Amino acid sequence: MKLILKESAFLLLLATLFASCSEEARQASPSYFPLDSLMTKDQVGAANMPDKIAPVEAPFAMPEFKKPVFPAFTINIHERGAEEGELATSIIQGAIDEASAQGGGKVVVPAGKWKTGRISLKSNVNFHLEEGAELYFSGQLEDFRPAVFTRHEGVEVMSLGACIYAYQQENIAVTGNGTLYGPEEGPVKEQMMTEDVTEKFVPINKPVEERVYEGYDGESIFLPMFISPTDCKNVYIEGVTLERTAFWNIVPVYCDGVIIRGVTVNSVGIPRGDGIDIESSRNVLIEYSTLNNGDDCFTMKAGRGKDGIRVNKPTENVVVRYCLAKEGHGGITIGSETAGKINNLYIHDCVFDNTGVGIRFKTRRPRGGGGQNLYYERLRMNLRQTAFRWDMLGQELYVGDLAKRKPLRAVNELTPKFKDITIKDILVETASTFVNINGIPESPLENLHMENVVVKDSKRFFNADDAKNLTFKHVEVTSQDSLMKFLDTRDVLFEDAVFHVPGNEIYTQIKGDLTDSIRFVDTQPEKPEAWEKSVYVNK
Repeated sequence: MKLILKESAFLLLLATLFASCSEEARQASPSYFPLDSLMTKDQVGAANMPDKIAPVEAPFAMPEFKKPVFPAFTINIHERGAEEGELATSIIQGAIDEASAQGGGKVVVPAGKWKTGRISLKSNVNFHLEEGAELYFSGQLEDFRPAVFTRHEGVEVMSLGACIYAYQQENIAVTGNGTLYGPEEGPVKEQMMTEDVTEKFVPINKPVEERVYEGYDGESIFLPMFISPTDCKNVYIEGVTLERTAFWNIVPVYCDGVIIRGVTVNSVGIPRGDGIDIESSRNVLIEYSTLNNGDDCFTMKAGRGKDGIRVNKPTENVVVRYCLAKEGHGGITIGSETAGKINNLYIHDCVFDNTGVGIRFKTRRPRGGGGQNLYYERLRMNLRQTAFRWDMLGQELYVGDLAKRKPLRAVNELTPKFKDITIKDILVETASTFVNINGIPESPLENLHMENVVVKDSKRFFNADDAKNLTFKHVEVTSQDSLMKFLDTRDVLFEDAVFHVPGNEIYTQIKGDLTDSIRFVDTQPEKPEAWEKSVYVNK
């Protein structure tokens, strides 16, 4: 490794670091927090949901969460004429409407196999699926018409909405131990929009009521979500299992006061089968849920681009706890739709077992918004891909030249920003990469604090492009790679860090005129005489 002093002059304090990769060295190295205090996959998820909702403690103010109360009035759909295997939309909807008109109550789907089109929840109604109940949704467009107001991938449209839909209702619930099955094969899936990305396909200069997609004469439609209450208050979803979705699974949009607990979502093999997406909603608790998905698992979204900025509704005050992610692109993801911003997220005591990325941040230059005040604590992760991933530029396929890092663009309302992120008490059993940051040059990732993190096995090591004010304190990483990359990244501190890498030596690749102040303080190499203070620059 060639030593070059950078002529523009900054002083980088860098250790040629240390520590054996042997099993003996790993066993002897320090643990910064009790690893056995973390939840295991057998302690979290839907199978472990308690009856009561425990008080919520978070780094920001949260409301008290309680189970909703409904009147005793009950309607059983079979007693109203529903027959197994026959389309029962009108009977189910009639029961919901009646219960709401009576002041509220419970609509019961008993054990058996039932079929329906889109249904709309109404205020003060608990839609309850008993043990053994299976509710199958139609794949025919006529069973989802007329179009309803919805938001598709962060853009407001009039389209199919959701299999279980609600609009401007209060005190609504979907509960029970039954199973919901998404749309069967048919026009609903066959006519989904594939022409372009949503914001380019929808004429966002038109009023929303004119953005109508109902599928007549073969026209494209937007796939229905599975359960999506929209602009509702006090939403409760508990216990149900979701299978075979056409699109995202559980998606509160513009809601205030949401509790999702004890649900199981299976959508592996479905390309856009997100598990739970919180969309521009606030005061949300997600707990004891098990997700097994074809896309991201727990996801925070807030609108896309200019349409999302017009709406300007954040996702905020969200707690995710005691959950299990078994499969998916990301265990906990923010974005990529971030226009209204994601503020005040706290995820703790969860397990990601065999997911792709662990903690994932996505946005794009034309998406706007971003996120701040984001907290991740006491997580156990067994991953196929990167442990901590910031993907802020995206791909040219979706955003064209804006995916190219240079040239810098003028900062405007479409420039997203991620900042003020705290990650602590994390165990990564295995991952492909420890940290990979691809920020936006004109809007770098800012103020990341990572503390008490143990990575037992990582194939690749560390990359940070376009970031500033990063702190890694009490971090122990075992990596099959020894290369750390920095590109226009500044004010980085590694304090009390232990790295087990091949050859007991860290190599650095330093690029960019802005890269400055990369410091290693109180690190503990096993061979103190082997490290030196030097500046390594590979232009």
